[in-house]
Amino acid sequence: MQPKQVVVVEPFVYATVSTLVGKRAVIETSRGNLSGTVIDVKPDHIVLQERDSTFFLRLCEVIWIMPE
Repeated sequence: MQPKQVVVVEPFVYATVSTLVGKRAVIETSRGNLSGTVIDVKPDHIVLQERDSTFFLRLCEVIWIMPE
C-alpha cells in the first residue's frame, strides 16, 4: 500500500485572493501578519512582495485577508 498525498484546496479563498493580484493587502497568518502587494496566487499559496522581499504564504496558514 503506497502513501497518498492529500492536498486541501480552498476554492473560494483562492478565487477571492485572485482578485487582489497587483493590489496591496494585509494577510494574517498563524505566525503573524504581513502586508504588501499580491504578486501571484496559486491554489496552494500566495506570493506577496514588500519592497525587496518576496514572501510565499501557504493558503492553509491564512487566517484573514484585507485589502489595504
